[in-house]
Amino acid sequence: MELTLIRGDITEQQVDAIVNAANSSLMGGGGVDGAIHRRGGPEILQECRRLRAGQYGGGLPTGRAVATTACRLPARWVIHTVGPVYSRSEDRSELLASCHVESLRVADELGAASVAFPAISTGLYGWPVDDAARIALDAVRAADTSVREVRFVLFDAAAYAAFEACL
Repeated sequence: MELTLIRGDITEQQVDAIVNAANSSLMGGGGVDGAIHRRGGPEILQECRRLRAGQYGGGLPTGRAVATTACRLPARWVIHTVGPVYSRSEDRSELLASCHVESLRVADELGAASVAFPAISTGLYGWPVDDAARIALDAVRAADTSVREVRFVLFDAAAYAAFEACL
């Protein structure tokens, strides 16, 4: 698998699937989630509402992933995953790793060859970016996947530097 880092906007990536750092409601929010919903258009929210009306009535559990179409984004699909909130008193790194592995599992089910990830849980959820980078890269490297290209699309210089140091 080809593993690359890009500093930029994940909503501009021309890949098969963009990973959304979603909240469990799947109804949009701030940060990456809000940007994907705004740029992708209301159809993404409509698909998320259908998911909530069906098997995810209680919300998408942390560490799991589910896909919708990407609508107006330059990708084919959006893979929504719920990252864990960082905790100093509880090791939640397995949940963060699961976000990446589960997203790649969903990508495989879709037949996606290229996937773009943001720095999951490093924004409002407070995960230290250097630790999140290590967990994310280790999880992707160890994943049993047919995805040929994984991009980490990092919005700012600090996140890019943290991922670069781990790569």
